[in-house]
Amino acid sequence: MPPLAADERHAGAPAMAPAIALHDQTGCTRRLSDYRGTLVVVYFYPQDDTPGCTIEGKEFRDLHEKFRALECAVIGVSTDSPGSHRAFAEKHGFPFTLLADEAGEMARAFGVLRNGTAERATFVIDRDGRVVRAFDDVTPRGHAKRVLNFVHALVESHRMIGG
Repeated sequence: MPPLAADERHAGAPAMAPAIALHDQTGCTRRLSDYRGTLVVVYFYPQDDTPGCTIEGKEFRDLHEKFRALECAVIGVSTDSPGSHRAFAEKHGFPFTLLADEAGEMARAFGVLRNGTAERATFVIDRDGRVVRAFDDVTPRGHAKRVLNFVHALVESHRMIGG
């Protein structure tokens, strides 16, 4: 897949997914490289259990099976703790991974850390670990569907060229 044009990638986004280890809501250590060979949606959000973040998470939850059918993992990231993520995921039935970026290392690597908190932004990572799309200026309602539509188009275009 060709690299993104400058206007398609967040100004601070890396070309490749960073090799950063973070704990998920169960306390397991995860890296984006663990997902090599599959598409990955990484959505950054400011804080667990706030109105916008809850709407966004619920919409990714409701579309989770459609992402899975496209062999695409969904990962939420904020600067909250693993314990906060665990409570948030359990309360709302989130079937996907939430990464605790308490030091803001991953948010910084993607250029979305502001005043110690992750800005709302989403990145799609291809099977080779390349960041192929950034969604900035995210409005929570309807965002997961927009991301799903992009992932679907990406998968279909890959199939059309024989991938």
